[in-house]
Amino acid sequence: MKRALALLTVAALALTACSSSSDDEAGDDLATADPGDCIVVDMASSPEKITVMTELAKEFNGSDLARVGDDCVFVRPARKASGAGASLLSAGWPNPETNGPQPVIWSPAASAWGAVVNQRLIDAGEPPITEPSPPFMLTPLVIAMPQPMAEALGYPEKPLGFADIIALANDPEGWAAFGHPEWGPFRLGKTNPNFSTSGLNFTISQYYAATGKSRDLTLEDLARPDVQAFSESVESAVVHYGDTTLTFLNNMYKADARGTALTYASAVAVEEKSVIDYNAGNPDGILDAGEVPRPPRVPLVSIYPKEGTLFSDNPLFILDAPWVTEEQKQGAALFQQFVTQPENQAKVLAFGFRPGNPSVAIGDPITPENGADPNQPQTLLEVPDPTVAIGILDQWDQQRKEARVLLVIDVSGSMGDPATLDGFETKLDLAKDAAISALDEFKDEDEVGLRVFSTDLSASEPTTYLDLVPVGPISQQRDALARTIDSLIPTNGTPLYEVTGDSYATMLDGYDASRINAIVLLTDGRNEDGVPEDDADQLDGLLAELRTGSEGQASRSVRIFPIAYGADADLATLRRISDATTGAAYDSSNPTAINDVFAAVVSNF
Repeated sequence: MKRALALLTVAALALTACSSSSDDEAGDDLATADPGDCIVVDMASSPEKITVMTELAKEFNGSDLARVGDDCVFVRPARKASGAGASLLSAGWPNPETNGPQPVIWSPAASAWGAVVNQRLIDAGEPPITEPSPPFMLTPLVIAMPQPMAEALGYPEKPLGFADIIALANDPEGWAAFGHPEWGPFRLGKTNPNFSTSGLNFTISQYYAATGKSRDLTLEDLARPDVQAFSESVESAVVHYGDTTLTFLNNMYKADARGTALTYASAVAVEEKSVIDYNAGNPDGILDAGEVPRPPRVPLVSIYPKEGTLFSDNPLFILDAPWVTEEQKQGAALFQQFVTQPENQAKVLAFGFRPGNPSVAIGDPITPENGADPNQPQTLLEVPDPTVAIGILDQWDQQRKEARVLLVIDVSGSMGDPATLDGFETKLDLAKDAAISALDEFKDEDEVGLRVFSTDLSASEPTTYLDLVPVGPISQQRDALARTIDSLIPTNGTPLYEVTGDSYATMLDGYDASRINAIVLLTDGRNEDGVPEDDADQLDGLLAELRTGSEGQASRSVRIFPIAYGADADLATLRRISDATTGAAYDSSNPTAINDVFAAVVSNF
């Protein structure tokens, strides 16, 4: 349990570091506004609803309802990912100056996070701080599938669920068994349950499906051999994990633009709202200024598992925490009542959510034309007991699909530059610490190796990279990896394209179909292995090579997860590299965030 909870803490903090600026900006003006002499009710809200929550807070703050006695009430929402909030609350919300104010209201995406927090506090000898709360808005967990694939399985006439996923995942014929050999094997996209609400709800749901229950899941159920075998079968179909569903949806959207959506993922565990956004041509749910949505060629449809599913119910927990005053609780209760009024609940529909107030009818955009069914789900699952929720996270940590990963680290001269203003630590110092810490998040059965790259690495022969630790069981070489990483020193140039292409070829040659095969590529610079005039040609050649491997070797998918490290890193190029292999690029332009970013990257494995 300790290791799973440690991962939850690290992962949640990483979510904060890796969040998109668009999400943060939505609540910036209110979060930094001057509340005057009012009772301040700080709120930590999950990012998908920060915009509507901020709008409602402004309306509430300016109304006659925002009063406790003679005092005005000022509600101040701020973005905080659900997993991040859970970990911070379990630790007493330390460092408010960096983590944000200690909240009076906590609104994660799902009530299950409240159960996790309460159990962690109880295990630490502390009292729980959340109680059941009415939902603010709802969206069910669904299995999103490209419409042709769902129809090949009998959609919409035939109810589908986890049993169908397992049957497909374990069938050596894959989609050929349904007359489509061109689609390859069945591939499932699923987020890490320590990071993501959809990942947490999906993992809970698969345990319910394994037991045939819809409520009263027990620790004894988790220990049953048939239940464990069922869950292991689901995990075996995973292409890779991740910190958010946006990785999968953005990758599928880009693949759709190339006409290859059906070879990326067969199904992705997401929330219904995400399907609506995707089909509207807005896969990440955020339209930037000037962005014109383009509906995909192949739409997604929502499969509501026949065994049952969970809602992300977006509770508004009024925290019973030491830092919350009685007046703040009263102000929070007034806001809770305000946002559940019918006229305010009607606003959530515009965002693709179902109103939490049952008196408000479900309507557009939750329609079959947008890939959703307002009459589903037919079977709802119960949020499990907190001890069971923690047990599921513990067991997932052991049952998740095993990984085969090559760490490729830039040791060029610029990695020796100061990482902070005081100049005491270099960028390489911080990167080494982050990489060593990340080693603890791999399970013993994972295989991990280390390659470093720069120019003129060897005096005896020309070489631009060295394999310092071969890819092998980390249980046998975790200490060796840590010692080797710790001994790295900065050297010369940045042969980015060459090492990327050769590392990709290396991992393809040793491909293991039973594992997640991936490359973590950390670099702080731009390609320096050729004359500048040839750079564009080199990049085009590399991307063509990666796409040929990714699309032409569909049964041997090696994904690249680059980290753009420092202000001089070529993030745009690294994104193109990750896109070519349907991986994900991570931005660590602030070197001091590298530990959190590395943790988020490792969430994919």
